[in-house]
Amino acid sequence: MGTSGSLLRRGWRRGWRLAGGLLIGACTAVMELPGAAVAGAALLGVRAWPGGRPAARRRVERAVTAGARRLAEAERARLSRFLGQDIAADYDDSGARQYMAVRWSLGLLGGLVLASVAVGAAYGSLLLWGWFLVSGGEWMTITASAIGGLFLLFLALQGIVGVALLEGQLARHFLGPSPQEALRRRIDELSTSRAGVVDAVHDERRRIERDLHDGVQQRLVALGMLLGRARRSQDPDKARALLVQAHEESRAALTDLREVAWRVYPTALDEAGLRAALEAVAERSPIPVRLEYGLTAEPEEAVRTVAYFVVAEAVTNAIKHAGAEHLTVALTRSDADTGVVDTGVAEARKARAGVVEARKTGTGVAEEATARGGLLLVRVTDDGKGGADPAGGGLLGLARRVAALDGRLRVASPPGGPTTIGAELPCA
Repeated sequence: MGTSGSLLRRGWRRGWRLAGGLLIGACTAVMELPGAAVAGAALLGVRAWPGGRPAARRRVERAVTAGARRLAEAERARLSRFLGQDIAADYDDSGARQYMAVRWSLGLLGGLVLASVAVGAAYGSLLLWGWFLVSGGEWMTITASAIGGLFLLFLALQGIVGVALLEGQLARHFLGPSPQEALRRRIDELSTSRAGVVDAVHDERRRIERDLHDGVQQRLVALGMLLGRARRSQDPDKARALLVQAHEESRAALTDLREVAWRVYPTALDEAGLRAALEAVAERSPIPVRLEYGLTAEPEEAVRTVAYFVVAEAVTNAIKHAGAEHLTVALTRSDADTGVVDTGVAEARKARAGVVEARKTGTGVAEEATARGGLLLVRVTDDGKGGADPAGGGLLGLARRVAALDGRLRVASPPGGPTTIGAELPCA
């Protein structure tokens, strides 16, 4: 019952948002129509007038283009806020002018649909109050009018959804990239992502080599020296003490080797799952780590691997550089069909100071994956001093890992803290 009520409330809220968006679009269309007519007449005049001055033509074109771009930005905001249609901002001047020339038609159509909703609701309500206004045998007329009104209301409500979709398609057609341009951008994105993955692999290899050289190798050298001194010693007590030191050094070397192996890839991730691997990260941390695990199902291998390394690297950075005293790690799922969104990541999206989006291109692929399978949302927050550099080695490597899955990494780290690292990983 609770789930049905929640879905019903979300449906009502979405319906009111769509209706509000179409109403605003209808009002702006009333102003856009004369504006488009004036702009069209001005452009036609300066381009068709014999002997027209190039300077005057350029001034008119600049004025029309500026007005068209302001209109396009206002419509992008309306489509995103009310209709749930996100349109890219990298459109050209020609697309903006063409969009201004035709957008008013859909705006007026949306107003007509909303008027049909009002008319259908008025006639459909006759079944409730119409009986008090008529007498005699007019009940058949009341019934027929009410049924016709309900049918009109049903069609008009469907029309609201249809016009909202048409609004998004029209905006994408004129303001969005062409199929060829989208394909070119996707190829560039994949090339960049592949190069980033190769760089990340090389960086990881260098880090492993450094850990082995500075940690395990040094301990093994010390172990060999202790054993050599023990063999050459003529004093049994001194030899025994050296063997004890060698034994302790061998245990420390084994611990370091396990640490390196754990950082390369934890076996618990495959054997016990993501939650157990993250719990191990929390247990090994020298500062308290609160784990909020909101996943009901185990993610696929590639997704859980990236999620684990995002958490592990973020925790390591907070311990080494942030001076944090407490960490919070939260994992949730955002599904397109339920509309559930992690509030912490939503707040991180709104943060202005220190916000860096690791990927500014290719969002359409992530959105398509989101529509199919939702997102795994990872959020790591610390109470440290802030000022984290997203271009630093650790965070840059995380951005490359996330980009390989068509995900997005966001860093909000204003001076003074707190620092929030959020990753959105498509589960499709």
